[in-house]
Amino acid sequence: MKKVYANAAEALDGLLHDGMFIAAGGFGLCGIPELLLDAIKDAGTKDLTFASNNAGVDDFGIGILLQTKQVKKMISSYVGENAEFMRQYLSGELELEFNPQGTLAERMRAGGAGIPGFFTKTGVGTVIAEGKLEKQFPTGPDGAMEDYIMEEGMFADLAIIKAWKADETGNLVFRKTARNFNAPAATCGKVCVVEVEEIVPTGSLDPDTIHLPGIYVNRIIQGTHEKRIEQRTTRPAA
Repeated sequence: MKKVYANAAEALDGLLHDGMFIAAGGFGLCGIPELLLDAIKDAGTKDLTFASNNAGVDDFGIGILLQTKQVKKMISSYVGENAEFMRQYLSGELELEFNPQGTLAERMRAGGAGIPGFFTKTGVGTVIAEGKLEKQFPTGPDGAMEDYIMEEGMFADLAIIKAWKADETGNLVFRKTARNFNAPAATCGKVCVVEVEEIVPTGSLDPDTIHLPGIYVNRIIQGTHEKRIEQRTTRPAA
């Protein structure tokens, strides 16, 4: 099976359609699939629902798709530094489903494991719980009953992620904090497309260093990444 493609547009060919649901890896601007997002913008696909921790900034990451009004709904934990995200939400132009950060990660992981729903204490007694199934379990001190809410696993039409290295079969290695949401996002998509900084020959990766096995990966591209820093903090010059 061919997994390595020449560029982002080729890797997404035949996968995009209006109204689709996309799970995207990344946290802020760290570990985002920037080349694939650019290709989605160029394709003009619209009415998209994105599940992502946040939407980057105004002119980078998912923010570029907000500028072109290609995103209909965000499922996120955090508005972040994106003024256009905030403006569209407050004006009613953009639907927003807030998820606690751990819940969002677990919804992706659950979908990847084929789990349609799970119970969590996170959000009990808050607006997060509104309209959700509530159930008690004997998890308190001495078996006391405690409240939980049910969250649904996430099943996306497409997952787009960023990794550091891949081999030609799709085994992935992430680099430090750039792993973030990429691994759970990859597993919950019906198809997963990944962009990497380096593709190495099959068999050259130590199996113990592989973070995500190639069974989850359908298409791979190698590219050059800007890797912009969202908030740069330095000491004053001496």
